[in-house]
Amino acid sequence: MSSFASSLLCLQEGAEPVMQMTCRDRNRIALQSDLLGAAALGIKNVLCLSGDHQRFGNQKEAKNVYDIDSIQELQIFRTMRDEKTVWGGDKLEQAPNVFLGATENPFADPLEFRVMRLGKKITAGAEFIQTQAVFDIERFERWMSDVRERGLDRKAHILAGVVPLKSLGAAKYMKTKVPGMVIPDSTIERIRAVGDVKSEGVKMCVEKIEQIKSIKGVHGVHIMAIAWEEIVPEIVQKTGLYPRPNV
Repeated sequence: MSSFASSLLCLQEGAEPVMQMTCRDRNRIALQSDLLGAAALGIKNVLCLSGDHQRFGNQKEAKNVYDIDSIQELQIFRTMRDEKTVWGGDKLEQAPNVFLGATENPFADPLEFRVMRLGKKITAGAEFIQTQAVFDIERFERWMSDVRERGLDRKAHILAGVVPLKSLGAAKYMKTKVPGMVIPDSTIERIRAVGDVKSEGVKMCVEKIEQIKSIKGVHGVHIMAIAWEEIVPEIVQKTGLYPRPNV
């Protein structure tokens, strides 16, 4: 289902969605049109993505677009909101009321480039950042150290991605098949050694969130319960994130 449609359904159910907008599938005209439509319907949070190349999926014959990249997308959307101007220079009668976000992967090499790219996204307009799933906490801490050194944690809300592992097969697949995903061998061995994988997966996710809480500059977590959405309430309750803390 399109992110536009699923975001609208979430909104109708009383949830506040984050709509994903990828440059892989639409050109700049369609992206701007979708942003105006989403804002008109009350969708406020927009995650700007370049999008994974179709060769990583099971429809490799599909044609991608990539008219612009995610940094340009952020710039266009910010201009539409702050200056009420679209790419071609036409003025808008009403600016889209949106909160702009982007993604970043702390686990791709070289590490210095990832922090530099994060800075470009924030300069372009990103106000919140969702990271790739954090399994290697030491690498993530090094990345956050560089983020703090550049003061980027004070310019955008950084949400660390976490994934509860549902099975050994899922863990192996993410380790070997998912681009940009780093899962230490120790994590695989821990999952392999237990009888109740799901229970251990939740325990590991809760532990990871507790570790992330102590890292300065992280503003929250982004729980990616892949094909296991029903486990999210249990995780947020066990980590004390629900009921929502008064901060």
